Amino acid sequence: MQLYALGLNHHTAPLAIRERVAFQPERLDLALHDLTRGSAVREAAILSTCNRTELYFAAEQPQHAADWLAGFHQLPLNEVAPYLYAHPQRDAIRHVFRVASGLDSMVLGEPQILGQVKDAVRRAEEAGTLGTLLHKLFQSTFAVAKEVRSTTAIGANTVSMAAAAVNLCARIFERVSDQHVLFIGAGEMIELCAAHFAGAGPKSMTIANRTEARGQALASRFGAQTMRIDLVGDMLPRFDIVVSCTAAPLPIVGLGMAERAIKARRHRPMVMVDLAVPRDIEPEIGKMDDVFLYTVDDLAQVVDAGLESRQQAVIEAEGIIDSRVDGFLHWMQARDSVPVIRALRQHAENVREAEVERALRLLARGGDPQQVLEALSHGLTNKLMHGPTRYLNQAEGEQHADAGRIVRQLFNLPPQQH
Repeated sequence: MQLYALGLNHHTAPLAIRERVAFQPERLDLALHDLTRGSAVREAAILSTCNRTELYFAAEQPQHAADWLAGFHQLPLNEVAPYLYAHPQRDAIRHVFRVASGLDSMVLGEPQILGQVKDAVRRAEEAGTLGTLLHKLFQSTFAVAKEVRSTTAIGANTVSMAAAAVNLCARIFERVSDQHVLFIGAGEMIELCAAHFAGAGPKSMTIANRTEARGQALASRFGAQTMRIDLVGDMLPRFDIVVSCTAAPLPIVGLGMAERAIKARRHRPMVMVDLAVPRDIEPEIGKMDDVFLYTVDDLAQVVDAGLESRQQAVIEAEGIIDSRVDGFLHWMQARDSVPVIRALRQHAENVREAEVERALRLLARGGDPQQVLEALSHGLTNKLMHGPTRYLNQAEGEQHADAGRIVRQLFNLPPQQH
C-alpha cells in the first residue's frame, strides 16, 4: 500500500479550472464514499479550498484517481489533466507537510490552510475513509505544521487574504472609513475579512447569510448589521464594498444586478471581492467601468512584499519538513516489517515449545537433567541456526559476499579478519 497525492492548485491551474473541480461541502461525503468504493483506493481524504483541490489517498496504483476526479465533476479528463500533479509516496508526504505549514500557499505562511486541512481530515474521519495510514500521516502533518510555525519566522508579518482584500479597497477609496461594506456569507474567510475591515473602521458593515442565526452571531462580534441574503439584489446600491465567500454552486451577484446597482448609485464606484470557488460574482461584472472586481488570484498581486525577509524561515522550515518526511517513511517501513517480525517470533516460539516438550519427556523417563539441558540447548541452537546457515551455503557469486554481510549485521558478529 502506497500513499499518493493528486490535485491542482493556484500554481498549476487558473481560477476558471479550479472552480470546476471544487467540491461542494454537501457533496463531500458522497465523493469520499465514491472514491473509496471498490478495492482501488483504500483510504482517502479530500482537501478543497479556493486555491486547491487535492486528493490524499492510499492505494496500490494511483491511475484510478485522475479518472475519478474528472468523472465525478463530469469533465473530460483531457480538460483537467494538463493542470494536475500526482505525487508518489515520499513526494506526497512532503507535499502535505508543506501545504499544512503554509509553504505552498498563495500568501506564504498564512495560517488558515492548517484549519482547512483539519476540516478535511475531520470530514474523512466522519465518512469512515480515514484508515490507519492516513490517520498517522495527518497526525504527523499537524505536528510538523506546529513545529514550523513555533520554531521559524514563517508567519512573521504574514499578509492574509483578508488583509489583502482591505488593501485592495484602500487603493480604490481614499478612506475605507468612509465606506459601507457588505459581506455575503459567514464562514471562516468572511470572519477574517470582517475582522480586518473592522480594524479600518468603515461607516457600516452588514452580513448577509443564508443561515440567519450564524449571520447574527458573526455580526454581533463586530457591531455589524444583518440582512437576508435574498435581499442582496435590492440593497446592493447602498454598499461601496462587497466581499463574498459562500459555498453556493451558482453566482449570487449577477451582471444585471450589478448594472442596476451602479445605475442607482449614479456610477459611484464599487469594489467587489470574490473569494469563493466556484465564484459568487459573475466574471462579466469585472468589465463594467465603475466596478473593480477582484478574485482570489488577484489578491496575490497585493500581498505585502515581505517575502525576502522570510526566505531564511523558508529554508529552516524546509529542513524541518525534510527531516520529518524521513521519520514518517521510517515509520512506514517499520510498519511493513511488522508481519515479518511476527512470523519470525512465532517461528522461534514454535522451536522453543518443541524443544521444551522434548526435554520434559526425557526428564519424565528419568533422563539425566544435565544431559537433557545440554540436548535442549543444542537443539535450540541447531534449529535457530539452520535458516541463516542454509542461506549462507546457498548464496553464490556476488550474493555470497552480501549474504555474509547481512548475517554478520543480523547477529552482531565481529568484522571478518583478513
